[in-house]
Amino acid sequence: MSANSFYLQQSKLPCFVFSLLAVFFLTPCHAQKGNTHPVKSSFTARLMNLEQTSKEAFRYSTSLHNGSGQMQTYLLEALVPEGWNVSFRAEGSEVASLRIDSGKTEAISIEVNASPVVKPGKYNIPVTAFSRQDTLSLELEAVVKGTYDVALTTPTGLLSDDVTEGTSKVLQLVVKNTGTLPLDGLAMSDASPSKWTVTFDPSKLGRLDPGKTQQINATLNVPDKTIAGDYVTKFTVRNSFANANTTFRMTVKTSLLSGWIGMLFILVALGLVYYLIRKYGRR
Repeated sequence: MSANSFYLQQSKLPCFVFSLLAVFFLTPCHAQKGNTHPVKSSFTARLMNLEQTSKEAFRYSTSLHNGSGQMQTYLLEALVPEGWNVSFRAEGSEVASLRIDSGKTEAISIEVNASPVVKPGKYNIPVTAFSRQDTLSLELEAVVKGTYDVALTTPTGLLSDDVTEGTSKVLQLVVKNTGTLPLDGLAMSDASPSKWTVTFDPSKLGRLDPGKTQQINATLNVPDKTIAGDYVTKFTVRNSFANANTTFRMTVKTSLLSGWIGMLFILVALGLVYYLIRKYGRR
């Protein structure tokens, strides 16, 4: 190989390497684009499962998203057990349907009220939003944990009695747990006539299981010189979850001593009149 040929080959090598580097660095790199598909329509709930007593409302916070390319009107429907009630609220108003623009999401509050006679347990509540293009379903759960309830009465059911003024009367009351959950911390109170006083034994109850009863002695103190007649006293039992009251009518009678004193005053008055007539009537 001649010197000129070798020199030419050596001079071409850097040019070739330079060309390769130029192609590598100057060729634009196209990053892979993410998925550009539109978000599909959806119907979701923040909490799917709620637990309440049968007297409390089940309130679910849900979101309805319109992922179609045009505005949609969604009809709202829920399948609940017999005797239950359900309502839908959007922006503070009760609704049965909702119009949502394309790509928008609306917050919907679903309120479910169980039947008063429902038994404790888990209940499924299918909820559906219908439109021309979508049928969106949501499965909610309501766990009824029972009820708090209490009743207040007397052993015989009678709610009246009589008492003599200036004396005391012991009344027997019965507190019964008529719910399906235990009751704790029940307390007794009263609303009685002015200057009357009532003491309870016991005044507070501990745990009262469902179906169980507790007898309470209420001592009614009637002040002296109470005018004879009928008086009403209201007894109440309550805690944070339940309360009950009953109205008791008391007939106040005057004491025997007061009666004799009254008769004595009458006899004295009649004697005085008789004396005055005898003394001054002949003149």
